[in-house]
Amino acid sequence: MSGREPNSQPAGAHLDQPAPWPSEAFRDPHAAVARLEAIYQRNTAFLRDRFEAVVAGGGVPDQRVRAFYPEVRIATQSFARVDSRLAYGFVPGPGTHQTTITRPDLFRAYLIEQLSLLIQNHGAAVTIGESATPIPIHFAYPEGMNVEGALAGDVTWPLRDRFDVPDLTHMDDAIVNGALERVAGAPMPLAPFTAPRTDYSLHRLRHYSATNPASFQNYVLFTNYAFYVDAFVRHARERMAAGGDGYDAFVEPGDCVTPAGASSPTSGQAPERMPQMPAYHLVRGDHSGITLVNIGVGPSNAKTITDHVAVLRPHAWLMLGHCAGLRNTQRLGDYVLAHGYVREDHVLDADLPTWVPIPPLAEVQVAIEEAVAAVTGLSGYELKRVMRTGTVATIDDRNWELRDHREPLRRFSQSRAIALDMESATIAANGFRFRVPYGTLLCVSDKPLHGEIKLPGMASAFYRRQVDQHLAIGIRALESLRSMPRERLHSRKLRSFEEVAFQ
Repeated sequence: MSGREPNSQPAGAHLDQPAPWPSEAFRDPHAAVARLEAIYQRNTAFLRDRFEAVVAGGGVPDQRVRAFYPEVRIATQSFARVDSRLAYGFVPGPGTHQTTITRPDLFRAYLIEQLSLLIQNHGAAVTIGESATPIPIHFAYPEGMNVEGALAGDVTWPLRDRFDVPDLTHMDDAIVNGALERVAGAPMPLAPFTAPRTDYSLHRLRHYSATNPASFQNYVLFTNYAFYVDAFVRHARERMAAGGDGYDAFVEPGDCVTPAGASSPTSGQAPERMPQMPAYHLVRGDHSGITLVNIGVGPSNAKTITDHVAVLRPHAWLMLGHCAGLRNTQRLGDYVLAHGYVREDHVLDADLPTWVPIPPLAEVQVAIEEAVAAVTGLSGYELKRVMRTGTVATIDDRNWELRDHREPLRRFSQSRAIALDMESATIAANGFRFRVPYGTLLCVSDKPLHGEIKLPGMASAFYRRQVDQHLAIGIRALESLRSMPRERLHSRKLRSFEEVAFQ
């Protein structure tokens, strides 16, 4: 929440900052967001101008340079309940609730929706003004910049003596983790992430994915194999060449954009080396398209990328990948629709204790099952031939088979697990933690307990046969979720006792 001041100046120091912007109440959400944009643009431009003067040889600034994030604030006086069917769009009780805002240009549609719901549900105006949270100079460059690298080599004074820099102590996840310590009489949070936390993730997204955060869509597929990337790229390019079929463009790493009607990129520059977790985007103008991210192998990557994608407030994310089948009745190529998870990935233990259940979300489960039926041509009892619903166990040791695995296998059996992987529980648990609807559909690629170990020749034949179908199912499921009213998709079971108002 706003009000905390990282990188505060020494006592007696003078500030070079833009003139204070008076706060103003709004009942028109469009006008409120326009004011947020005006404050943000003015204040970040002020910081860039001052910094670039230093880079151009202006010397050490005489004063500390500072500008502040804009903020949204609403005050309510009543415990009156709003529509109990809603999952978000209201504050839990009377008091002042506020949040800092960054990149209102990127979040315009999201902010208009959230503010519209607040104004409508509480019959109160929202107040827009400047917060007390300084904007770090690094974050004044939304497209990214090596601020330290821009300074001449003979600059001997510390950057933080004159400019605010990112302060990780003010970018934690206390709000979404339910660990924020409330102070009597202090404003309460209005959104799941503060502006500095959001800025941090926006910059990390570009680093990990090699695409602009603005290209990310609201429906996301995560995969752990490059085979899915190849299939997605092929599918997207064919779709673009055929006119788009509901999508406006396809964006690849390096911000290489293939517009509808073209067969290859018309802008952008492919990176010399692929990033750690490349992202690919089938873009629609309202961000309701599909993003695919190759997270690679392991729960650490899965947590890292979902930590950052979450600030974009997507409407759903799904895990599509391969797994080990644990039942002798399963065949290579069978599907596993997760309805529960054994969490032995451990990367989220400090944020979301393992005793917290990760429930299946009915809307997502139905969309995936219907997509499997539509793509395979099977339904009803016949669908059981190719898909099994059950518990997925996620572990953090890829070579678990090489140890004495009697004890973990006993636990997996007791949990009724039917599949084993290294990412699915992490993706689902972070979806639960961040209030992002989640789901998992895996494909059995080996059965190590039953002598069917993944070997090069067998694996390549399996991938060629199964990946296209699996990807088609994932795309169809997300397109089905896109057609669903968001108040149905964003389940109340993802919300805690005293939730922030923003989705």
